[in-house]
Amino acid sequence: MTGPKTKLLRCLLAAAAALAFVLPAGNGLAASPLCYRGINLSGAEYGDRDGVPGVNYTYPSEETVRYFAEKGTNVVRLPFRWERLQPVLGQPFDGVELQGLKDAVDLIHKHGMTVVLDPHNFGYYDKTQVTQPPATDLAFGDFWARLAIEFANRKGVLFGLMNEPHDIRAPDWLEAANTAIRSIRTVGARNLILVPGTNWTGAHSWSADVLGGGANGTVMLGVKDPLDFYAFEFHQYLDADSSGTHPACDGSDAAQKGLSDVTDWLRKNGKRGFLGEFGVPGSEPCLDGLKAVFGIMADNSDVWLGWTYWAAGEWWPPEEPLNVQPRNGRDRPQMKTITAAIGKKTPLAASCDAVKPVR
Repeated sequence: MTGPKTKLLRCLLAAAAALAFVLPAGNGLAASPLCYRGINLSGAEYGDRDGVPGVNYTYPSEETVRYFAEKGTNVVRLPFRWERLQPVLGQPFDGVELQGLKDAVDLIHKHGMTVVLDPHNFGYYDKTQVTQPPATDLAFGDFWARLAIEFANRKGVLFGLMNEPHDIRAPDWLEAANTAIRSIRTVGARNLILVPGTNWTGAHSWSADVLGGGANGTVMLGVKDPLDFYAFEFHQYLDADSSGTHPACDGSDAAQKGLSDVTDWLRKNGKRGFLGEFGVPGSEPCLDGLKAVFGIMADNSDVWLGWTYWAAGEWWPPEEPLNVQPRNGRDRPQMKTITAAIGKKTPLAASCDAVKPVR
């Protein structure tokens, strides 16, 4: 038989558990799990604008999507080319390419994962930099208005504005990003938006004025979203120049410092972060660095929404050291560390789709 004091104690314990789940880690209580833990599935960004599907580029197969779903991932960042989807700026999308993108989203959803739509163009349309005619801010906004209409308010679809803008001054990129955000909201789309900075959106350089005009950490505070429903997307590799192009992790300490610094920046400014790209070779020193990266985000889930590892995909070169596409039915060495960071697979709860930047 349960007495009043026992019932009261249970209520107090339940309340304490609830607080431990929602309060920031900085309060000395356990933080909530990261909402998004997943993978980049490379392939649809391959080739030029006239590429042929299955010959020059590819969307992920069901076999690959199933593999990563069974590993516990709950989000796929899906790269594709802007020029193929919209062959003429300011004009309707190519119907065949749009259907290919929609089919890929449907396939990923079928396996219970969210999709980050990722125009993987590095801040360019063909060879023209965004903000320069004809790829003006308005053209970029038009693209996002059209894409947002196709996926507006669909559960499990996030909008990544652009992969790794570079060679664009931060104020100019901010204007383009705000134009795209305004266009997305104007057509009624309430999806979560991931906003990168310029200069490859590197965590390690977030506070550096590399191109003139101001650092991302100062200028990008000017992001304007009427719904205040966005997060900043960062990328961070562990090689010496933070490019992810070298089979070494000699920049691991600097990468960890960069992530720790932007964690502090996010918390100070009441913002959220998403690590859209990071990856390491499968050697032991690099895996230690990977564990540290996961640890920084897990310990600060009050400001980090989650991550997508780079990369996998059937056409991702087997010799590429960061590649985690299974080979001959065998897991890559990195997968053990990745699956440990994923933990138990959780459904995409409404709380993840409705996360707001902290206040």
